[in-house]
Amino acid sequence: MTALAIEAQVAIVGGGLVGMALACALARADLRIALIDPDAGTSSARQPAGWDSRIYAISPTSEAFLRDLGAWPPDPDRLCAVQEMRVFGDRPEGYLRLSAAEAAVARLATIAEQCVLGEALRARVAASAGIEQFTASCLGLESEPHYRRLLLSDGRRVEARLLVAADGAGSWLRAQLDIPVEVRAYGQTAVVANFNCALPHRGVAFQWFRHDGILALLPLPGQRVSMVWSAQEEKARSLLDCAGEELGSRVAEASGGVLGALELMTPAAGFPLRLLQASTLLAPRVALVGDAAHNLHPLAGQGVNLGFADAQRLADVLAHREPGRDPGEHALLRRYERSQKERIVSLTLVTDGLQRLFSADNDVLARLRNGGLWVTQRLSPIKRLLISQALG
Repeated sequence: MTALAIEAQVAIVGGGLVGMALACALARADLRIALIDPDAGTSSARQPAGWDSRIYAISPTSEAFLRDLGAWPPDPDRLCAVQEMRVFGDRPEGYLRLSAAEAAVARLATIAEQCVLGEALRARVAASAGIEQFTASCLGLESEPHYRRLLLSDGRRVEARLLVAADGAGSWLRAQLDIPVEVRAYGQTAVVANFNCALPHRGVAFQWFRHDGILALLPLPGQRVSMVWSAQEEKARSLLDCAGEELGSRVAEASGGVLGALELMTPAAGFPLRLLQASTLLAPRVALVGDAAHNLHPLAGQGVNLGFADAQRLADVLAHREPGRDPGEHALLRRYERSQKERIVSLTLVTDGLQRLFSADNDVLARLRNGGLWVTQRLSPIKRLLISQALG
């Protein structure tokens, strides 16, 4: 390798939650890691208002992964366990209840803010001797027979046996490699905001499949909830234009008043929704993880969990490679792709199929989707299967 370049075994482009988790997992396997991100994790910094409207439902499997890394948030007052989930269709017969008690598990998921997860991961990265961080953008990519070279905006160069694209749905690294992606806009925007609620949520997550979109209220610590309303663009604009009191009233009405009056805590924000799926997770000496590889509809809350699964599986493959084996070897990386591809495809089909089913304005499909919820509620084996999928 070039003497003037900085050498690493693995260079990760992107320092979000998944990129940081992967860096920590690989460093623990005694690999030298370069973590490259112009924002250096500041995009997940704690918000001045005190509560972050960007929240995730972390599955028990993802939680176990982060705990094993020493990167689970230490403050229980910033976390909320989901004990039950109640799903409502757009007709009275459409109802489904999933319970941690019925499944004999401690919780279905844990709700955590992005900023809180980011703080815990940044602390773990900083404490890991094998990780060198670069607060710079990538400007160029060069290939050599046994490594790849990244040209950074600060003038430095990083050479690594393996590059990992963890730089999100608009991945710069994926674009440099011309990896084809399937992209389809849903014509929806996810409107997010946090509220104080008049009634206790008791650890219940609510979801309504409505004619005007999918509304979810997810429990936060104390008497607080986080809203995610995936609505058609015109509806989303009207929600984003609401004053705080009006938005609280509209959400309380749409949710049937299950949590009483709602008082806005954080300003509403909107995020356009789309399906994105890369045709492959690999290129020569490159692997894709997280949103760089796949972007799902948020209705199942599995996007970040799938990203953590990518990181965990890739780290496992590299940690258990044969002694002296090149971490960028294609045959080795194929183990990662084979194990993750099926999971990605199945989750994509499920979330995309549900979005299509519940957004269709068709009486036959309405009877089918609501009838499906009614039947599932009454068949314990199917409910146990759904819960096992939610647990990861």
